[in-house]
Amino acid sequence: MALEVDIEKRAGGFHLQTAFSCREEIMGILGSSGSGKSMTLKCIAGIEKPDRGRIVLDGRILFDSQRRINLPPQKRHVGYLFQNYALFPNMTVEQNILCGLHGERDRKRRKEEAGRVMKLLQINELASLRPAQLSGGQAQRAALGRILVNQPGLLMLDEPFSALDAFLRLRLQMELKELLASYGKTILMVTHDRDEAFHMCGRLGVMERGRMLAVKETKALFADPGTREAAIMTGCKNIAPAEKTGEHEVFVPDWGIHLRTGKRVEEGLSAIGIRAHYFHPTSPQNTYTIRYVGEMEEPFAWVAQFRYEGQASESPALWWRYPKEKRPAVFPEKLGVAPANILLLY
Repeated sequence: MALEVDIEKRAGGFHLQTAFSCREEIMGILGSSGSGKSMTLKCIAGIEKPDRGRIVLDGRILFDSQRRINLPPQKRHVGYLFQNYALFPNMTVEQNILCGLHGERDRKRRKEEAGRVMKLLQINELASLRPAQLSGGQAQRAALGRILVNQPGLLMLDEPFSALDAFLRLRLQMELKELLASYGKTILMVTHDRDEAFHMCGRLGVMERGRMLAVKETKALFADPGTREAAIMTGCKNIAPAEKTGEHEVFVPDWGIHLRTGKRVEEGLSAIGIRAHYFHPTSPQNTYTIRYVGEMEEPFAWVAQFRYEGQASESPALWWRYPKEKRPAVFPEKLGVAPANILLLY
């Protein structure tokens, strides 16, 4: 494995206790604010010191509490792109990028490498500009150039698109994904945005309260998040406590219904989830009478709220999302969901 992490750190009332590994790929860590994503990156970079554990990159030990190894940041060969990009405001783009070549003394070589990276990132025409003259996307590329020019063994991106508007964010995600795919080394990206994680990362870990809950291929994680926290982070809107009543059957007390499941129900089930777009009025299974509650329009879809006929009064209404062109003329009396679309949460 290119990167192996198994660390523990206490900071005030927060306890980071995480273990994972990743290879030459774009791996994401998805989690809410305060879940420990950024602290994990800082421990890998050497900015924070874990209390115990081990961090290994390409066979090199960066940190090992038992062997008392703790390499300083400048010796870890790790590139870290901060949320605010951290460009030096009094320097030009070229000068900022040259700062990444602190170990190279040959002036001609430094100039050539900076030029190569600026051309790669398509910012060579911005070489003489200062950070205040750059757009958000240009500043991101300049900061990335300062990291890539040193050819790090590991590239870490901390919420790289959080400062950008929605249109620019999507465009840069597409461009940056293509660029990073050609980099050929380990890339670790943290984000709280599930769409961003889905777009950018081939493999994804979900972090909550300092722990890595699950690490899977990104599409597999969205299809089967496995825990309530992972289901919430991947955007599941309908989650309720559930009890196993058969090998392929559960009872949902809050909704007052039994549901057939596609996957075998294991012991330890705590809840089930149904994504809002999984419901369908003509589904032949798991179909129950419902009562319309309300509706909200989105740019390209409608979101309706409904309650099951025998649903507990204190439980929240469920969400059903459907495309605008498929909006029913009359709200259906029943909705169903395929057994394969019941998410089992443990």
